[in-house]
Amino acid sequence: MTAISKILIANRGEIALRVLRACKELGIATVAVHSTADANAMHVRLADESVCIGPPPSRDSYLNIHQIVAACEITGADAVHPGYGFLSENAKFADILDAHGITFIGPTAEHIRLMGDKITAKKTAVELGIPVVPGSDGEVLPENALEIARQIGFPVLIKATAGGGGRGMKVAKTEEELEEAVSTARSEALAAFGNDAVYMEKYLGKPRHIEVQVVGDGFGNAIHLGERDCSLQRRHQKVWEEANSPALNVEQRMNIGQICADAMKKMKYRGAGTIEFLYENGEFFFIEMNTRLQVEHPITEAITGIDLVHEQIRVASGAGLSVTQDQVVFSGHAIECRINAEDPRTFVPSPGTITHFHAPGGLGVRVDSGVYAGYKIPPYYDSLIGKLIVHGRTRVECMMRLRRVLDEFVVDGIKTTLPLFQDLVSNQDIANGDYDIHWLENYLAETSAT
Repeated sequence: MTAISKILIANRGEIALRVLRACKELGIATVAVHSTADANAMHVRLADESVCIGPPPSRDSYLNIHQIVAACEITGADAVHPGYGFLSENAKFADILDAHGITFIGPTAEHIRLMGDKITAKKTAVELGIPVVPGSDGEVLPENALEIARQIGFPVLIKATAGGGGRGMKVAKTEEELEEAVSTARSEALAAFGNDAVYMEKYLGKPRHIEVQVVGDGFGNAIHLGERDCSLQRRHQKVWEEANSPALNVEQRMNIGQICADAMKKMKYRGAGTIEFLYENGEFFFIEMNTRLQVEHPITEAITGIDLVHEQIRVASGAGLSVTQDQVVFSGHAIECRINAEDPRTFVPSPGTITHFHAPGGLGVRVDSGVYAGYKIPPYYDSLIGKLIVHGRTRVECMMRLRRVLDEFVVDGIKTTLPLFQDLVSNQDIANGDYDIHWLENYLAETSAT
């Protein structure tokens, strides 16, 4: 076991503060890194030490591996927690840290590479016994696209092998639409990721997006912590997440969870990870695996009582998992709303100074946010300013609590998406748990037309 004494947090915003709090609970010293735009960020204020690593553009600061390694050497940090986004799934970063004798709190570089390419990840999923969407065995080119599409059956989905967030993703419902869909997806993928490789899958009409949380110790022990339903999305970006999914029963939940845990045991996976599926008509279809902590991890923590960042640090230090599968107990229901600094109707970013900030409280309420009254939101980064997490004994109780706390939440000086959630929590489809991955975009289109 390698004791970790000081962790450098290679991120910003609410996730940097989240990791910092876990470190303090474990008695581990912290180092915050920040761009010049984030000098007054809350995690910088609360960390034991802080290092400025560059100007506002991410490529010059939070994505600057050289500067982050230098900050580790200057402060004596012996481990790095990457949070999510930025360098969290960068195999080169993990390799460089290892070469410098610095612990990367995450999976091995090998596993990051293996699951980072969607074609390789899908092949690996098949080998590990994880159900997959019918699709191409490898890269799709203009000359073989039609043959592959006919084998799969229309409609088909063209997807970039690298990256995510909906970029490089196009649907072809007929043979006539295929050529343009492949060409456009390849162009978008090249522009976004520097890689124009695409693959093809069967397009599912009204699926739900369900993901399974796993944690492994790197030595062949792994557990699952249930699933999250992330079907409420806008432009392939998650907006509202639930644990557990309203669509699954206990048998389905435990079955898919065990399949995922067994797969991680075979891989000897280390750290936290999420296996994402499309779910339709009682069947699960693998989409991808995220080899990092997810934005929506707090709802899993709410229903299991297990601190995922604590587990990440334990595993990285060689201490192993704190629980076995039979010790994992699921309790109640949790919902997370992602609060963005955006106009709730147009979703245009709304940077600026927060004049008043009041976070709701009470039983079963958690707010993960690094902002405060007087904080100036910089225009350079993702617009997520906080996450509202609510837990109740039942989904009905959880929804009632969410309705109450949304009315308490005050963020003045900028526009936020809080009004959107006030609408959603009162919607009958949402109350019934009756929605799929297209529901929110259809709802927004209908409401904007009225």
